[in-house]
Amino acid sequence: MIVAVDGPTASGKGTIAKALAAHFHLPHLDTGLLYRAVGRQCLLDGGDPDDPVAALAACSFPEGLLLDPELRSETTGGLASRVSVHPAVRQALYERQRSFALQPGGAVLDGRDIGTVIAPEAGTKLFVIASVEARAQRRFLEMQAQQREITLEAIAADLAARDERDRSRKDAPLVAAPDAIVIDTSDLRREEAVAAAIAAVDARRDQVGEA
Repeated sequence: MIVAVDGPTASGKGTIAKALAAHFHLPHLDTGLLYRAVGRQCLLDGGDPDDPVAALAACSFPEGLLLDPELRSETTGGLASRVSVHPAVRQALYERQRSFALQPGGAVLDGRDIGTVIAPEAGTKLFVIASVEARAQRRFLEMQAQQREITLEAIAADLAARDERDRSRKDAPLVAAPDAIVIDTSDLRREEAVAAAIAAVDARRDQVGEA
């Protein structure tokens, strides 16, 4: 049982993916964290995230970097979006994600190209969306809770810029798979979004007769 959860930044896909993994007792991988680690490592190396050579070199980041709380910052999120446009970076991380998806028993993965590139054979594909305004407000509250100084306007502008990069990149653009179930979380509370996702997975499993 493979569940692919795709969508733009702050749409709620991570929250949904974690809840699905807990509900169905499956391992979970936040693939965006891998790209954030590459972006962070590139910065630490003094490299340019827009340079494909520097970005590829950063793919050899140490495992311990995945525990760095700085990976959740808006700055690192922007770096992740920039390094992710390089085909060599995506290929370097492809096998790691693919092997996670194909492990015995299945898995839940969230990202931007899970249902289209990493695991196109996933039994259930969800594409989680939300308006820029709703996403910016959520991220703003998160940053306030972490006592990070940033304005709501700056977050909204950054999200819009990331969306454009993610959707327009030539390699693995952010796009819903043809058979993906779209869930708009703009006006949903966390519990409602999770319930909608669980219902969608259950319905798709019933359709294919998946145990």
